[in-house]
Amino acid sequence: MKLYYAPGACSLADHIALHEAGLSFEHEKVDLKAKRTESGADYTAINPKGYVPALTLDSGETLSENIAILDWIAHQDTALKPAGAMGHTHLLEALAFISTEIHKSFKPFFSGAGDDEKAKASDMIVKRMTYLADTMQGDFLLGADVSVADFYLFVMLLWAKKNAIEVPAKLAAFRDRLMTRPSVQTAMQHEGLI
Repeated sequence: MKLYYAPGACSLADHIALHEAGLSFEHEKVDLKAKRTESGADYTAINPKGYVPALTLDSGETLSENIAILDWIAHQDTALKPAGAMGHTHLLEALAFISTEIHKSFKPFFSGAGDDEKAKASDMIVKRMTYLADTMQGDFLLGADVSVADFYLFVMLLWAKKNAIEVPAKLAAFRDRLMTRPSVQTAMQHEGLI
């Protein structure tokens, strides 16, 4: 199995989750501008969408998109998804919210947008993160145990910090707690982030 990533990109969530699940995998950096992998392969031949993440399974099938990859990882290690009849549904709900309402809101910070657009995006990001802080059900998004959604949120919180977006104190503490996890440390070291 191989994860294709760009350092600090949203693929970091998948990188962390794979380590947290204890899965054996290789990882290869992608130059998103050149669309080449670190070994020189044409990345669009692996993922025609041209962006990360992509996870090539041992079967040869390749998954893309954080929600799909994180969901697949949660199925490999069920400790990474909430228990109960509605646990998986709530996990998908959290992943979709992070992807569509928070992740997409960072676009102005990566596209060279002006200060006004960045200020509007920042306000929306804070509003969405405040909702998550207000609805957290314990130390983690969905209760007392970590889930793959927490790793996606963690990456969004790193982006917020990098862009000087002040998040709710509860989420800043959450980010700092996750930073101490061995899976987070290992993934960030692999990506050259620490």
